[in-house]
Amino acid sequence: MPFSIRDAAARDLSAITEIYRESVLNGTATYELDPPDQAEMTARFETITGRGYPYVVAAGEDGTIVGYAYASAFRTRPAYNWLVEDSIYLAPAARGQGIGRALVNELVTRCTALGFRQMVAVIGGSSPASIGVHRAAGFEMCGTLNATGFKLGHWLDTVFMQIALGEGAETVPDVAAYPGTLK
Repeated sequence: MPFSIRDAAARDLSAITEIYRESVLNGTATYELDPPDQAEMTARFETITGRGYPYVVAAGEDGTIVGYAYASAFRTRPAYNWLVEDSIYLAPAARGQGIGRALVNELVTRCTALGFRQMVAVIGGSSPASIGVHRAAGFEMCGTLNATGFKLGHWLDTVFMQIALGEGAETVPDVAAYPGTLK
């Protein structure tokens, strides 16, 4: 499936909401049990983009949104300022076609350019597809939290993967240039 990646925009939120809805109802990538409505997804989008984090969509040849991804704060305490968490969701028809990997690579590139030093993937349900996408993008396994979620009648493990961005931990960051304040 040919696709392109671009910045997400408000006009994409209906499609983003539907993609996430399907994931909430049928998958284990998120531990949410009730799909949020478009107003909530809009508020989340505005919070993430308002803090300068990248939020991108993959669009098919006809412009249909087939996936989306964003980076956001892993935790809000200041010592975590240099660490971001990625999130990636695909429409069912877009899975297994390299779109997830392209979205992850785009986030890695953008977050590196913004000055972040580490990215973590928190993979719900220890999804083999998501683990494979992250491994292909250079992430390394950090650990597994066993039976941390209960969804769709099953206990689910949570897998953590990580990749160093830019200089990683080799140098001290310039605290006056915290990436989240660039926008």
